[in-house]
Amino acid sequence: MKETTCKNLQAIAAFALAGGCTAKRMRQLVEMIRAARSYRWVGIYKIVKAEFVIQAETGEEPPAYPRFPISQGLCGAALESGKPIIVGDVRHDPRYLPTFHTTRSEIIVPMINEHHKILGMLDAESEKMNAFGDEDRQFLERAGGLIAHCLH
Repeated sequence: MKETTCKNLQAIAAFALAGGCTAKRMRQLVEMIRAARSYRWVGIYKIVKAEFVIQAETGEEPPAYPRFPISQGLCGAALESGKPIIVGDVRHDPRYLPTFHTTRSEIIVPMINEHHKILGMLDAESEKMNAFGDEDRQFLERAGGLIAHCLH
């Protein structure tokens, strides 16, 4: 990973460990993740019973689906596979649940705790096609691992 990406992860880790998992701090964490890689939108979904439920997101406009069944969407596909999913053009993926009408590409990363259990999903979106690559996947996997404890 690039040096700046590693430094951003260190800042996220320090912030996550310093002060708990309040709603305000979770919102600050997703904003740190968004700013670190210039993503358009970042959200954290927690698995609650049989649904994904938004816990924190960037911006002022709420997503179109603040909660949805764990069997649906790209989040559902990532849960089923246990692996990150990168979609270069969401308009051509039938699993996509539109968060915003301007989204063109998306990456979903399972948030896994120290017991190897998936607790939720870290979701980043872009208005550009093919916006996400391996560096984004690595960054989001590590960021998600650093803050997965907040979803217990």
